[in-house]
Amino acid sequence: MNRKLVLFLVAASVLICLHPAEAQQAAKIPRIGIVSGTGNANEAYSSAKLLRQALQDLGYSEGKNIQFEYRDTEGNQDRIPGIVAELVNLKVDVLFSTQAIVIRAAKQATKTIPIVMAVTPDPVAAGLVDSLARPGGNITGLTRLTRDLSGKRLELLTEMIPRLSRVGILSVAGFTAFKDYEAAARSLKVPLQILEVQGPPPDLPRAFQAAVKGRVSAIITTSTPGLAGYQKQIADLAVQNRLPLMSESVAGVEAGGLASYDANREEIFKRAAVFVDKILKGAKPADLPVEQPTKFEFVINLKTAKQIGLMIPPEVLARANRIIR
Repeated sequence: MNRKLVLFLVAASVLICLHPAEAQQAAKIPRIGIVSGTGNANEAYSSAKLLRQALQDLGYSEGKNIQFEYRDTEGNQDRIPGIVAELVNLKVDVLFSTQAIVIRAAKQATKTIPIVMAVTPDPVAAGLVDSLARPGGNITGLTRLTRDLSGKRLELLTEMIPRLSRVGILSVAGFTAFKDYEAAARSLKVPLQILEVQGPPPDLPRAFQAAVKGRVSAIITTSTPGLAGYQKQIADLAVQNRLPLMSESVAGVEAGGLASYDANREEIFKRAAVFVDKILKGAKPADLPVEQPTKFEFVINLKTAKQIGLMIPPEVLARANRIIR
């Protein structure tokens, strides 16, 4: 009996010792909170897939050494604080988003959880970080230089449409995206017309009626919150009115717009994954300088060009990084 009792106690001790160790090991699997605020389900899925793939390329395997907590605001900005608070309460190891409004809410919600961004506006001007070289606080990541590429998009439109007379800038009221095109427009001597919409949902048909009335010959749709979830409707209205549509993101041209010019999306998520990897290995966001993109992507939808009766010059087609046929 004594021998059996001793063996039982030894076995029990081993189990007791192993159980906390196993629980501790399971708890060490880092969790990444991913928040999409675009309202575009396809774009949200694509973004999450790209980040997951980039982390997989770095040696991470979902369910084994990394976990993901996906959240989508479905374009409703009122839901952002609650979703961010939920992830903060879950104590995720890193919080990631491509939306500046989400990053701003995260900054207000936590000073300790590392935040990785891949945002369109200048993060310094937006008050998200102190500087690109020394971000400070718990936020780092990438800026996509979307606003800085405004002049390039306008220039590409003048090359695709030799007789370009007036360009409409589609934006949500209250945002300053229109101003980013003014300097380039003066240099290229192309008049601009602001096409502001209220929302949600944005009154897009009225905006296109104003464009036709103002004899706009092309439209640039901006990446302002409130428009991302309506890329297909915007593209359809542009085709119906036979208006060339330049988008600030590739999602717009994939939805049926004519063209887009933006930082290379895959490269952005590869670099974002590197930030996540460094943080999980102990780096502090404050010590990781914010990066700017080095690869850009010019995409043309040739099918849309045919639908609106536009012949794009061969030399412009030759410069495209991708052509949708």
